[in-house]
Amino acid sequence: MTVAAASAGKSRRHLFRDLFRGDPANPRRGPWREVEGLAAGAGDVFWSGWASDGEVFVVGDEGAVFHFADALWRRITAPAPVPIHAIWGLSRDGLYAVGWMGSVFAFDGDGWHLLRGCVVGEDGKYAAVAENTPLFDLIGDGAGRIWAVGDDGTILACRDGVWQREDSGTRAHLRAIARLPDGRLFAAGGDGTLLTSSGDGSWQALECPLRTGFQAALAVGPDELLLAGGRYFVDCNGFRGDLLRWRAGRFETVKAEQPFSRLRALAAYHDGALAVGDKGRIYFIRGNRVDRLESATGNDLMGIVPLPTGEALAVGDFGTAMTAAPDFHKAIAAPNIGQGEALPAWEPMDSGLDRQLWGLWNDAATCALYACGEEGAVLRFDGARWEALPPVGALGLHCLCDAGDGGLLAAGQLGEVHHFDGTTWRKHFDLHVDVTILSLWSDGADKIYAVGDEGLVLHWDGASWERMNSGTKSALYGLWGRDRDHLLAVGDFGMILRWNGARWDEFHAGTENFLFDVWGDGLDNIFVVGLSGTIGHFDGRRWTLTPARARSDLLAVSGGESGVFAVGAGGTALRHTGREWRLDVTGFDGGLRAVAADGPEGVFAAGDGGTILRRRGADVPGSNPAP
Repeated sequence: MTVAAASAGKSRRHLFRDLFRGDPANPRRGPWREVEGLAAGAGDVFWSGWASDGEVFVVGDEGAVFHFADALWRRITAPAPVPIHAIWGLSRDGLYAVGWMGSVFAFDGDGWHLLRGCVVGEDGKYAAVAENTPLFDLIGDGAGRIWAVGDDGTILACRDGVWQREDSGTRAHLRAIARLPDGRLFAAGGDGTLLTSSGDGSWQALECPLRTGFQAALAVGPDELLLAGGRYFVDCNGFRGDLLRWRAGRFETVKAEQPFSRLRALAAYHDGALAVGDKGRIYFIRGNRVDRLESATGNDLMGIVPLPTGEALAVGDFGTAMTAAPDFHKAIAAPNIGQGEALPAWEPMDSGLDRQLWGLWNDAATCALYACGEEGAVLRFDGARWEALPPVGALGLHCLCDAGDGGLLAAGQLGEVHHFDGTTWRKHFDLHVDVTILSLWSDGADKIYAVGDEGLVLHWDGASWERMNSGTKSALYGLWGRDRDHLLAVGDFGMILRWNGARWDEFHAGTENFLFDVWGDGLDNIFVVGLSGTIGHFDGRRWTLTPARARSDLLAVSGGESGVFAVGAGGTALRHTGREWRLDVTGFDGGLRAVAADGPEGVFAAGDGGTILRRRGADVPGSNPAP
């Protein structure tokens, strides 16, 4: 399917590489800015997160889990709508999270499951039972053991999949747990509480010189911890932060030039440590030196998400997510970070052209694939190579379809429609107006529809063409039909028109972004794509927009046995796994303006400079596997 010319976007194939690398000249001094595209609401509070090569999870209030992969954010809802305070795991298919009402969740690579907590009483409300004691942090080891801490001195240990409570010897609220390389555990919390254990279930208290409320603990050496938190001071009518170092059994205070705000989280960061806290404060700690970093928010920061190569996300109140890494939304995520550049999932083909291609169409009857573009160019793929058909004059062609008589129709500039009988072209229709036809649809018999600029809709009834009243002057870029009585056309400002066999009516998807193409395999499985990475899906009842968008314009969408694919500016190609959109590496930086995934020869994309790409297969290097 095809779309009119759109602006080419800058390649984003190195998004995660840039994200993780940071500023090599001065990695600690880069300004921290909001991460764009995370569609969180003003009421969202983020507490923590987890990252591996190519993806990030961020967790927060109301059971919210945001997942970022291949330049797309999507929101996942946990099994219970409670705040999730911390997440830990060694791999994406072995993640654990803890939160309010004693909740412990597990992610198995496909979905989140509630393991314990959130016990409901007979009145339908959460019960006042020990199992519902809120949890705030967790840590684990390579042997599969996990520890979690929470209110009222709660310490839980999981061994062989069984969660049991350990005697902490305190009623203080515990907020953090850390593990040294030798396996020693440290739990920290209110009133300067610091407990230690060898991992055998027995905990001992350490005497801390400050009765501060610890919020975070971080192992920074073989026998060394950083501890962060804060206390309320009457003279300032608010909290001030405390930062302590515990080394070989001794405590020392770490100070900054100005008093800390209350500190909420710690994480390893480049060659030091990062601390975040109230009022958007971010600090870099190296030895006894503390530098306050430039922050673009005044919102309280509650957590840090370490990224694999030393960069980080800082998350907090009002859906805040920040990073010092440059160009977060101006590059494309590269799969297999740290393992070299991934092989492209698509391979270039020789089209014999250097002109722009706008359309692709599969002929189901002959299994032939056609492409069209500038200066009347039409190509046919016979399964082995592309060959040029006689040109259709000098005007640009944007779309192709079945003529219904064994022939081929091509349409484009100046509202002209041309017919190919296998040997020669003849003019089939001339609108005599400077309006471009941008998409065609045919039932393969005697019903053909065309849409284009200025709300153009044309209908062929087997004998003649007529112009229909669309009710709009907006451009219509894409057209798809299930049958002659069920068609959708998409266009400017989120315009969707629906044909019911009698008239065209507006059909709202909930976006005002330009929509460039539409495809479906039924009335309950329809996709639209458009400006700034807009993706919408209709399930037969309602439209759902992708929670966060890729930044490149998506210009075409098509589906078939190999899946659903969308392509666009900057060489962008996305594949729908059945659950989410995943990025393909194309190895091409120009615009891809058409995609065809409904033919027996595979999946093809076409675009700038005569480029035609063919996808290597369903499982290829450079294509992230479905989660």
